[in-house]
Amino acid sequence: MKILRGIVAASLTFALAACATPGSKSDAQMSAWWDTTRALSGDEMEGRDTGSAGYDRAAAYTARRFQQAGLVPAGEDGGYYQSISLDELEIGSEGSSFSVNFDNGGSRPLQFLHEIALTPTWGMVERIDAAMVFRGACAAADMTEVRGTVVLCFGTRRAGQPTMMEQMQAATAAGAVAIVRVDDMAFTVEPPRWPMAYARSVVFADQSPRPSSIPSIRLAAPAFVEIADASGQDGAEILARGGRGESMASFDVPARLVASYATQERRLSSSNVLAVLPGTDPALAGEPVLLIAHLDGYGYGTPVNGDDLYNGTFDDAAYVATLITLADALGGRGYRRPLIFAAVTGEEKGLLGSRWLAAHPTAAAPTPVAVLNLDQLRPLYPLKILTTLALEDSTLGQTVRDIAEPMGIVVRADLEPERNLLRRTDHWPFMQIGIPALSFLFGFDASDEQAAAAYRDWYENRYHKPQDDLSTPIDLQAQADFHRFYFALVEAVANAESRPQWSPDSPHRPRGNQSD
Repeated sequence: MKILRGIVAASLTFALAACATPGSKSDAQMSAWWDTTRALSGDEMEGRDTGSAGYDRAAAYTARRFQQAGLVPAGEDGGYYQSISLDELEIGSEGSSFSVNFDNGGSRPLQFLHEIALTPTWGMVERIDAAMVFRGACAAADMTEVRGTVVLCFGTRRAGQPTMMEQMQAATAAGAVAIVRVDDMAFTVEPPRWPMAYARSVVFADQSPRPSSIPSIRLAAPAFVEIADASGQDGAEILARGGRGESMASFDVPARLVASYATQERRLSSSNVLAVLPGTDPALAGEPVLLIAHLDGYGYGTPVNGDDLYNGTFDDAAYVATLITLADALGGRGYRRPLIFAAVTGEEKGLLGSRWLAAHPTAAAPTPVAVLNLDQLRPLYPLKILTTLALEDSTLGQTVRDIAEPMGIVVRADLEPERNLLRRTDHWPFMQIGIPALSFLFGFDASDEQAAAAYRDWYENRYHKPQDDLSTPIDLQAQADFHRFYFALVEAVANAESRPQWSPDSPHRPRGNQSD
């Protein structure tokens, strides 16, 4: 794989050079961006898993590039790093065993991380041997006669249906010993992905309570169909009904789930990389704008097509590279407001780096007045539509429109709220403390078959897989267009007469403060 990636990366570099106009600042900038992306997501960075040596190398590289660009250190003790102590709990694949043992003597083994996965929690039992029941959408009213059983639930993600937390609460209250959520294959906007890279939970190593629950298990749809069919049910029809939002009849499975696994705990340390470009207006020195992207990835995990290194090129090395490219372009020349550049850790483990930064601003990187987040935008097709998360929540949305629309870019709110993207990336912890924020994705219309195909390929074959690497086919002009938009947005927000304000009707608007 290393040789193949090298060939692909070299080919893209050649293409950049071949299409460049001599002396073109834009093409030189794109070449530099790709070089930085390649440095951050190459095999030598080992996928930048939180707390790993590869992540530390990527953090050191990012800090060095911030320094070379003339940014001031904004971490702890006068440096570029904000260190975070973490605890990790993992279920190893070796020694883990899962099977469905039928009453008639038959058995169906389930391959861990390929068709069944378990999220580890502190204090969780390490052996399950219990009867299985299916209770449809697993609303509280569905949880009849489940005490002492493993409850199978349709893993819906649609509005108006029970959430994962609501299903867990209902199962726990009814006395279930574990809950199994079955993949919703009809949720095509973000199709279920297998295998899982690993089974880990990471939390802050402080005195806060550790998450604890009955075992929460995920089951692949094909395995459920086999189990349901062996129970005299039509598994495919059950999933189809669930996918259409229709009711599903409950039934008892004539089998037991037998599982054994062990957890291992270890202490980690991982750092946010923080730097500041000072502002030029002393009156606005206390109103910094935060530019943020996550530096971490998955690291090594379950192999896919023989590759076990999850490089995370576009989730999210390429957008840490965008921050570095912007810093280089500015060359130490600031705007009225300070700019905080943050490459944060632990996004893939639960927004840990951004949550820590929001709760623990440093002296040199105080709480910002606006957050402009970059996460897996994916320049897979031309930038005609820019989906903007939190578009209507603050005056930042109008600033986005003012910049994008003259560029011929249609600005669009998130049309897929069921995916819960608003809460899944690093702007969210800042919105929770009352800071207006934005994040972006490349959008497309369903009638655009080429874009739709590229989008499907990404989610089915690359997202959170080793194939998110330097071989990903991208549209370089789309990336250049996004840079032009984002850099102009940063300038507009940093130079504006007034800080961004919340929209009066935003459900995320803080209450009881000066923004009311």
